[in-house]
Amino acid sequence: MAVYTEVSDEDMDAFLAQYDIGHATSLKGIAEGVENSNYVLTTERGTFMLTLYEKRVDPRDLPFFLGLMDHLAARGIPCPTPIHGRDGQALRTLAGRPAAMTTFLQGLWPRRIETAHCGPVGEAMARFHLAADGFALRRPNALSVAGWRPLFDGSKAHAHEVQAGLTDELAGELDLFERDWPRDLPSGVIHADLFQDNVFFLDGKLSGIFDFYFACNDLLAYDVAICLNAWCFEPDKSFNVTKARALLAGYQRVRPLNDAERAALPLLARGAALRFLLTRLYDWLHTPPGAMVKRKDPLEYLARLRFHRGVGSASGYGL
Repeated sequence: MAVYTEVSDEDMDAFLAQYDIGHATSLKGIAEGVENSNYVLTTERGTFMLTLYEKRVDPRDLPFFLGLMDHLAARGIPCPTPIHGRDGQALRTLAGRPAAMTTFLQGLWPRRIETAHCGPVGEAMARFHLAADGFALRRPNALSVAGWRPLFDGSKAHAHEVQAGLTDELAGELDLFERDWPRDLPSGVIHADLFQDNVFFLDGKLSGIFDFYFACNDLLAYDVAICLNAWCFEPDKSFNVTKARALLAGYQRVRPLNDAERAALPLLARGAALRFLLTRLYDWLHTPPGAMVKRKDPLEYLARLRFHRGVGSASGYGL
């Protein structure tokens, strides 16, 4: 269960006294998520999400995340909106942790991805990219190319235990990306983690996007490449070009990719697969026995990386 910090009744009452949303009538922990402690808070005036930010989140990044949500919501993006207290502040402390409340999104994330989900996701990402333009704060992407080598260095001694030859294969990939990664494509704020469990649908329509805690400044097309990896592969590891075509068509309807972005898409998708492979590999090798965290299989993303390696142009994704 993703509740690492318990909140006492006394602490909750003192926290809510700084807002105009009434007294708490219910506080329920949420099992999903692994980074923070999340609660559904019901008060006399509505339902809200309460998040206590745990040790893996740098408190210095929180003004960026919360400010971005305010910025996006003001521009019509369906996302959680931070609740500000009487002093105008959204970020404060609860039970010894940085904490904030947001509005509560209605909907469910799709347990099984269908083609019908992919077009709306592409549209939502493009609208996000356009709406985020002009956001004043910046946050570098710590998990872009410059961050991959340290992850590899922390895993390479035992990578062969996950699969024979994996160390050499990853070393070759890193050399290629450090040499050839595009630097001059359109950039801005990206979500960087728009997986299916960060998108809600309600009555067949996309009702919200959330979990902006990997959001950062990077190449816009790289965000699209992450989505190709997240939404367009089947459980048997095969690539579904119909889903990819729908996702890219949705994106293109709102923000068409330029020629350079199209040309770079196979390399960006391959890099996105490497990014998630490396973080999964690191966690796979460093999660202690008995930890209450389900490790994710890094080889799932090795299969995706190898697929992208064989794609010669954006037409391989149905574009």
